Amino acid sequence: MRINESKAWYMDSSDEDQRKPHRLIPNQPVFLDELKRLGVFYWKLNADIYETDPELERIRKDHGYSYMDIITIHKDTLPNYEEKLKMFFDEHLHLDDEIRYILDGQAYFDVRDKEDRWIRIAMNKGDLITLPAGIYHRFTLDETNYTKAMRLFVGEPVWKAYNRPADDFDVRQKYVASLQGS
Repeated sequence: MRINESKAWYMDSSDEDQRKPHRLIPNQPVFLDELKRLGVFYWKLNADIYETDPELERIRKDHGYSYMDIITIHKDTLPNYEEKLKMFFDEHLHLDDEIRYILDGQAYFDVRDKEDRWIRIAMNKGDLITLPAGIYHRFTLDETNYTKAMRLFVGEPVWKAYNRPADDFDVRQKYVASLQGS
């Protein structure tokens, strides 16, 4: 499936509210093939049937996503809401892939490209994304201030984020080396 220009774009450098789109003027879209070269994969699923969706089950089986939970990010449902949003938006990496499936609402994932520029990926209901271990990224809500997401993991969940700079981790070095051929 192809991400169109309304789903991913290069970001401006404004310090304005992180929940705004932050598109460059003129817009510089990013398409799915560019994200794939960064190790970012995307699927569009039917979130209304996530509990019984055979496509989601196939993806989980094919990739070994054995653990799943659901998080609702909204000021009325998430303890320490403002603190957590700030933490999610700090640029970081993980030692494992990050897999998120938006069941309701909207949000953004920002990832760094090979030249260290930010790419913003708009996530809506039905979007499933995987970010590879070692990629610098961050997460924020959009201006609706609400999303409900499924979190998937291979094996037990790992919640530890390593804020930038984290270039000394083997997983970061392997990730950077994987970009050399793309």
